[in-house]
Amino acid sequence: MKRILKSKLPELWELINDHFDLFLPMEQGSLINFGAYSPDKNIRLDVLKTNSSVKEFVFPQTETYLKFRHNKKKLELTPVAVDDNEYVIFGVRNCDAASFKVMDNIFLREPVDTYYKAHRDRGIIVTSACNNPEETCFCTAFEIDPSEASLASDVATWEKGEYLYLEAKSEKGEKLLNSLSILLEDGSTSDLEELKKSIKEKLATLPLKNLNPKKITKAQQEIFDMEKFWGEISKKCLACGSCTFVCPTCHCYDVKDYDGGNCGERYRCWDSCMISDFTRMAHGNPRTSQLQRVRQRFMHKLVYYPKNHDGLYSCVGCGRCIEKCPVGLNIVKVIKKLGEE
Repeated sequence: MKRILKSKLPELWELINDHFDLFLPMEQGSLINFGAYSPDKNIRLDVLKTNSSVKEFVFPQTETYLKFRHNKKKLELTPVAVDDNEYVIFGVRNCDAASFKVMDNIFLREPVDTYYKAHRDRGIIVTSACNNPEETCFCTAFEIDPSEASLASDVATWEKGEYLYLEAKSEKGEKLLNSLSILLEDGSTSDLEELKKSIKEKLATLPLKNLNPKKITKAQQEIFDMEKFWGEISKKCLACGSCTFVCPTCHCYDVKDYDGGNCGERYRCWDSCMISDFTRMAHGNPRTSQLQRVRQRFMHKLVYYPKNHDGLYSCVGCGRCIEKCPVGLNIVKVIKKLGEE
């Protein structure tokens, strides 16, 4: 366990930035998002949750695979490699960190997505404990503890008083802290016992502390056939896709070609199951109503995904989809309804 005075954090960030590409939560106009570090940026480690999740670091919103060019009668193909610079994401909350496991289950199983793996391999995740969880938080429903180190942490951090405590949780984390040793002093895990206890006490007072997706025990077909319920909640849906774009675990994508005449690119980009043409194919579209699309989104997160991945849910309780939905669709209400006896 190491620690550093919070007043020295700019020095720490400068040193990290000398060796890695460093990204931190910062003001970007009226929003708080992760951005590339520079001394003139207004860093906001105090903000509980960034507007967008960290999934774009491993699963970019758009990513070019291949460039092609017609050279007379010959077609030239040039694969596009992933940048090999190592990067550090500093200040990741445990709900966002938990999303990496959900994504890994999809992209790192055979056949491995080599682009995703390259992004994962070159990244170092520095997580931050949540000293003051908000009333809208429900990460604990998915067995995420914001007072402890995340399983995805390379380095876990806790803010207490005038110090920031840092603990390496992986070989990558050890490498990072060793490179920063000139600025760090020894700390003790016992220094954090009171803080962790305080966080757990706050969690016990939150309105959603008893939310439990494991109460969803109905048969899959029975949930699928709840037409009245799905019809009621889907009536409001605008099919804007906001929920899927801010979600840290949504991973659907499309592959498209840009044709620039004698040259072009093949790229993938995020897609959304909430948009009407998501399942459109040459023969037609098997999901023709918003009821079907809304049902698919919630059943994937709460039924299909855990069934196929040893009980792990495709939701981390960050609450972004609730905050960003313009008509107030709420996954918490869905969990409660599906979990009714």
